Amino acid sequence: MTQPICTPSRSSLLSGTWPHQNGCLDNAGLLPERLECFPQLLGDSDYRTGYYGKWHLGHEFQPQRGFDEWLSIIDGKWMKTGVTQGSFAMSDYAKFLVAQGMEPKYDQKEPFSKHFISRLPLELSRVKFLETKAADFLQRHQHDRFVLFVAFYEPHPPYNGPLNNEHPLAHVDLAPTFGKIFGDDMPDRYRQRQVVQAKTIAGNAEAYRKIKQHYLGLVTEVDRSIGTVLTKLDQLGLAENTVVVHTSDHGEMMGAHGLFEKSVMYEEALHVPYLLRLPGQNRAQRIASPVSHIDLVPTLLDLLGAPAHEQPVGRSRAALLQNPAEQTAETIFAQWNGRDNVFRKSGLTPTNETALRESTRAAISADGWKLCLRDLDKKELYNMRDDPREEHNLYSDPRHSDVVARFTREIHEWQERTNDSLALQA
Repeated sequence: MTQPICTPSRSSLLSGTWPHQNGCLDNAGLLPERLECFPQLLGDSDYRTGYYGKWHLGHEFQPQRGFDEWLSIIDGKWMKTGVTQGSFAMSDYAKFLVAQGMEPKYDQKEPFSKHFISRLPLELSRVKFLETKAADFLQRHQHDRFVLFVAFYEPHPPYNGPLNNEHPLAHVDLAPTFGKIFGDDMPDRYRQRQVVQAKTIAGNAEAYRKIKQHYLGLVTEVDRSIGTVLTKLDQLGLAENTVVVHTSDHGEMMGAHGLFEKSVMYEEALHVPYLLRLPGQNRAQRIASPVSHIDLVPTLLDLLGAPAHEQPVGRSRAALLQNPAEQTAETIFAQWNGRDNVFRKSGLTPTNETALRESTRAAISADGWKLCLRDLDKKELYNMRDDPREEHNLYSDPRHSDVVARFTREIHEWQERTNDSLALQA
């Protein structure tokens, strides 16, 4: 992915541009109107297009950016869409709950809080709501060319759902790095986050395992709904001429390195499922080298036979998908654009304001190296082939100065190509 939080990552998935180019630097960002999204880039009015689920790039409640059909699951006041104080823009999912006899609460940020929603039975869950609506879209458009995005909110805090006990607690393992405390060679922001989250989320092993059990239940819930949608494609005879993509806008630390959620450059937060099924594909193939979300839009345009568009800054990887044996070793890039406010809210540890404002540019190579350079905090280098859990920061080890120089140069060249003005520390 291009950045390990929702809005910046989604901005790349939908527009094919980097967060530093489109201005979506954090979760309060709005995708500029000057940028088109995938259906507009496709430029073919014969396609029926739908966006169902979490948008998180601006207005949530009406079709936009080339989508004909729109189904919202996030309520307006919570998403800061300009709704006036004391009023609410109710999502389609909230309206569904009202139709099921649920009474909205207007004394809080949204008609139905995320904690209330997380306690609902499976048949009333957001996941099931999207699954049902997606299957209906396919039924109605089975004779049309179509583009459908189904954007699940789960798995996500508050780490609770109808399948909490699906995975026996005795089978839930601790992350091997759960109890390891960062040393002073690690970025200050990460060290502060580790301290705070130990106090506010899961300060002991049993609490962590319970959270992870619930998280796995949410993953299973989404997996089953995806299976239902794929089965619907099969039943309608559409599987053989439909491109299917499954990915995510961010990962989840889930206790690795004592951290939760995302916002860091570790693999658990940055490395997400990225699955494509092509028409006529009858066996699984794995692409070993890293592949970036920045290439998804041009790849899909290519697979659908559309002309290349000047807006996406990545390139089509269709040839690689069709012949993985011809993959070439190349470096991919990711970024973090600061604005970490979790510590100010907690009040549990002194905050280093400089560290909270740090930005990162990372290079990830096909031969297993990851270099993270920063403007206002410490740097990192990992050999992920020898150290897949990223436990040993090699940046200051003189034996790897040539590796640091190599990927520092590649990051600077990438910055120049993409007009990234972030001044990294020397």
